Amino acid sequence: MIPLAGPASASSLSAARRARELADSVGGPTVDVLVVGLGATGAGVALDAAARGLSVVALDAHDLAFGTSRFSSKLIHGGLRYLASGRLDVAHESAVERGVLMERTAPHLVAAQPFVLPLTPLVSRGGAALARAGFRAGDTLRLAARTARATLPPPRRLSAVETRHLAPALRRDGLRGGLLSWDGRLTDDARLVTALARTAAGRGARVLTRVRALELGATGARVRDELTGEEGGISARAVINACGVWSGGLVDGVRIRPSRGTHLVLRPESLGPLSAGLHIPVPGESNRFVLVLPQDDGRVYVGLTDEPVDGDIPDVPRAPETDIGFLLDVLGSVLHAPVRRADVVGAFAGLRPLLDSTRPGTAPRTADLSRRHAVLTSGEGVVTVVGGKLTTYRRMAEDAVDTAVRLRGLPAGPSVTASLPLVGAAPPHVLADLPAPRRLVGRYGTEAPAVHALGARDPRLGEPVLPGYPVTGAELVWALRHEGALDEEDVLDRRTRIGLVPADRETALATVRTAVEAHGSGHRP
Repeated sequence: MIPLAGPASASSLSAARRARELADSVGGPTVDVLVVGLGATGAGVALDAAARGLSVVALDAHDLAFGTSRFSSKLIHGGLRYLASGRLDVAHESAVERGVLMERTAPHLVAAQPFVLPLTPLVSRGGAALARAGFRAGDTLRLAARTARATLPPPRRLSAVETRHLAPALRRDGLRGGLLSWDGRLTDDARLVTALARTAAGRGARVLTRVRALELGATGARVRDELTGEEGGISARAVINACGVWSGGLVDGVRIRPSRGTHLVLRPESLGPLSAGLHIPVPGESNRFVLVLPQDDGRVYVGLTDEPVDGDIPDVPRAPETDIGFLLDVLGSVLHAPVRRADVVGAFAGLRPLLDSTRPGTAPRTADLSRRHAVLTSGEGVVTVVGGKLTTYRRMAEDAVDTAVRLRGLPAGPSVTASLPLVGAAPPHVLADLPAPRRLVGRYGTEAPAVHALGARDPRLGEPVLPGYPVTGAELVWALRHEGALDEEDVLDRRTRIGLVPADRETALATVRTAVEAHGSGHRP
């Protein structure tokens, strides 16, 4: 076995720690807060409560970031869309939380991303003027949120030559130039959730994956270990339901209208070199765009849709062909060479947990439902936090814990998470000087040298897991030893994102399975 990189950390999650802390929790002493759901919001709740000095157990039936939190556009929005629709409170909250992530809590995971809105014949001069005014208003939001100019550069007009330089795949005919704007972008949304969960664990929270809540009440839950089938109870003074689109399955009275957001995954050669993302206006719609999102791993995402989902909510939603076709059509409206269906090497869909506060019998478009979050309390006293968006997970968590503290009289002060760095975080000048490849620094922050050292110690672990993709064997070992991965799916689909391309997943599976057998729990899904 490869030696562990560096001393064991209080924030490290592993199969052994899970087993020990599950045994301590089921039938054990009453804890202050039980959190159900370990997406961004649930992991954020666990961190907020633990950082206030409360004892915490946080559990999920599957894995960290198993649901919606791994299927986002990876953007940390400044709230421009909400400003355009008159929701000033939501817009300001988004801009503030973007600044918190970029400048204080996760500067290793969130960076400034440039976007170009190409001024094609489909964008009228009036529409271009309106968009430019919107970007200026977005910069005013940045200023109001006190985010530094060095963090997010100003928007500006681009010439046609500049626009083509940033995105050579754009059609030349009729291109009048472009509008350049900036927003926050995550290296990976699932990595944010992992960092939140590990930071909570470092503060004493017990983070338990593969533990399903069967029943919730004001004083705890009946749970089942999904690895063994054993059932038991966890007692708590306060219970917070953070299950997103699945929240209504555990607590009565929570009405959710899920909205499906689909993204395509393309190889880099499909669009050629991209120095910026793209905002592509959706024909016939106002203030709606398809985004082209180049990733640090070389892949390109194209998204997203906003379609209502009726009926049962699947664990992992599928991207339908209608969504794929829509995205390809909008993308093709600005390219000199169309991207074909065969060029789509992967697709993923996430479900937004929109709170349905409309009158019975009415059914507005999910695109028109508010993205503001809500904290609800059931008749039994279970606190549910729902709605919102990835950018504002921290504020959602703070509001949920505030409610639980007030409701149950817990001995805790105000939230401290707005200034609490996540695992791996450091100021930009410190990150820039770390002795590790830049790609690793953007994923692991200050832990990047330890990950890199694994590969230096054993050259086999320094090699990519599959040709043409940068993830190394050292990252597989790190996921199993420090990030709570229990099996191949955790590693492929949440810790590395190899699995977003089915062909890559198949190629890497044997290598990942070997790593799990050598360094993990040996559990198979």
